[in-house]
Amino acid sequence: MKELTIEATTENIEAVTNFVNEQLEALDCSMKVQMQVDIAIDELFSNIAHYAYNPETGSATVQVEVTEDPLAVVITFIDHGTPYDPLAKEDPNTKLSAEERQIGGLGIYMVKKTMDDVSYEYKDGRNILKIKKNL
Repeated sequence: MKELTIEATTENIEAVTNFVNEQLEALDCSMKVQMQVDIAIDELFSNIAHYAYNPETGSATVQVEVTEDPLAVVITFIDHGTPYDPLAKEDPNTKLSAEERQIGGLGIYMVKKTMDDVSYEYKDGRNILKIKKNL
């Protein structure tokens, strides 16, 4: 397992994305999967940056693990910020027009739709959000 601990700021999304992409490239991951993972990283890490420690900042740890049978990548986001389960929110009604929909929730919805598994737990004072993408 590879791990990166970094300040949870939007300026560090690119560093987190590059860190994960290094692992994906070593697995000859398809560009489609890489793009889906990149979008998920952008959404999840920006949520940590905006909400976990607000108005302060703090660190977040990103772990990348490769599993076998099926071959998959599991990316875990860990922070010590305010407890928050982004998966608990009801999915937006995508049948409504943009004007009729409530603001927010579309990014997490996209993560749930493009990843093969998404889970959240609050344990030992930490938010732990995992995404899994089969390769």
